[in-house]
Formats: sequence, C-alpha cells, structure tokens
Amino acid sequence: QVQLVESGGGLVQPGGSLRLSCAASGSILYFYTMGLGWYRQAPGKQRELVASITSSGSRNYADSAKGRFTISRDNAKNTVHLQMNSLKPEDTAVYYCKVQNGISESYWGQGTQVTVSS
Repeated sequence: QVQLVESGGGLVQPGGSLRLSCAASGSILYFYTMGLGWYRQAPGKQRELVASITSSGSRNYADSAKGRFTISRDNAKNTVHLQMNSLKPEDTAVYYCKVQNGISESYWGQGTQVTVSS
C-alpha cells in the first residue's frame, strides 16, 4: 500500500503563488522509478491533468499551466511538488497528486483545495 498526503493548498489572491507538496509513504521502495502527476477537479468539471513528470525528469504541462506552473520531484524525500505562480480564479479546484507504478498500478492523494479569489 502507498499513502499520499498533499499539502500547501489554501486561499490566494489572483496573481499570487502557492506551492503544493505530495509526500509518499508505505510500499514506495522504488519511488524514483515512478511517474508522478498533479491533477485538478473544479466543481462540476472532470478531473484533468495539470502537470506530470517521468522518472527521468521529463515534464508535461496542460496548456493552462504552461509558463505558470512547475512540477518537480525529490526522490530522496519521496515527494513531488507543484509550484504555481500567477494564479487565476479559474485555477480554483481540488488538486490531487498521482503516483503511477508501471502500467496498471496507481495511487491518488486525498486532494488539497486551492481557491483563487480576491
């Protein structure tokens, strides 16, 4: 079993920044081999990919996140981060981290609320 705990969400004004973190624990011996991702789900909308990073460090971003968000991983601490800058009201959502182990095994965190509002 793998447990994921997200942190760093909150209320921020438009144009502000937040840094989300997701710490993995449990049966996570080979964290460095796993793909990692951040997703978000706004009310009434489907969950969508925001950013992902492979075991080799290749990054992929949703168009809405390009130039504003940065995903990073710290394999020594079994952690993945999402630095979010220039936040907009449309970034408001619950943000989830995901760990992908191979093709068929994946784990999700419980989510952290991000609200962008003045």
